[in-house]
Amino acid sequence: MIFIVVAPFVAGRSLTRLPGPEDIARGCRHATTTIVAPAPGPVIRVALQSAEPTPSRTPAIGRDGIVWYTAQRSGQLGRLDPATGKVDLIPLGAGAAPHGVIIGPDGAPWVTEGGTNAIVRVDPKSREVKRWPLPEARGYANLNTLTFDKRGRVWFTGQSGVYGRLDPKTGAMQVWDAPRGRGPYGIATTPDGDVYYASLAGSHIARVDLDTGAATVIEPPTKDQGARRVWSDSKGRIWVSEWNAGNVSCYDPRAVTWKTWKLPGEQPHAYAVYVDDR
Repeated sequence: MIFIVVAPFVAGRSLTRLPGPEDIARGCRHATTTIVAPAPGPVIRVALQSAEPTPSRTPAIGRDGIVWYTAQRSGQLGRLDPATGKVDLIPLGAGAAPHGVIIGPDGAPWVTEGGTNAIVRVDPKSREVKRWPLPEARGYANLNTLTFDKRGRVWFTGQSGVYGRLDPKTGAMQVWDAPRGRGPYGIATTPDGDVYYASLAGSHIARVDLDTGAATVIEPPTKDQGARRVWSDSKGRIWVSEWNAGNVSCYDPRAVTWKTWKLPGEQPHAYAVYVDDR
């Protein structure tokens, strides 16, 4: 089953999205959120506790059912317990503006912290915040999303035109210039361990060599489509949400083929895609 987040949203409405192990959704400018279960079930509406409305992004669901999300404008990481409805907000430090969050293999939330240009881990029990800043020489990366490879390393994107890799065990970080400059946004790992990212401004996807870090550009069939997010299915096919074109497309690396579907409605903008393999 493929879940697609489509924008624009109607002002004054809460954001509706489908949760998964890492359901990615567009930031919401309102202080409520609605979660709709993929299987038949109730709709849960939770008021997010914040002194002022703040965009809530990128919900990620842990193995224990806890939902983590980024509160970008207030510089916090949100924790929602669906069983009780309790919401906790964890400050990420002065100047924080977190964008993406995923649950790492260690069960902790990992964050692309754009405000301070760092990769951040939050201990789910102690709430301790640990950060790995990008090299100062790199400047502002506009960090977006992240994924883990099968070696336990974090790969991340920055819309300013970079992508990078962090080894949490050693603290070693490398950052590369994207082959076509600005745009790296979504990033995902296949079941075989390959890493692909999408370039919104560059309108392509790219496969990253896990050893050298080199990125190989792969062109979708639609020109200037605005590839925004990527997700892999169980067969290693790469699903792409095309923001500019309003398409969802699928790249098969084995067959080296593409399939594209136009989304319904007037001027749709496909923000994200999530595959649950059901």
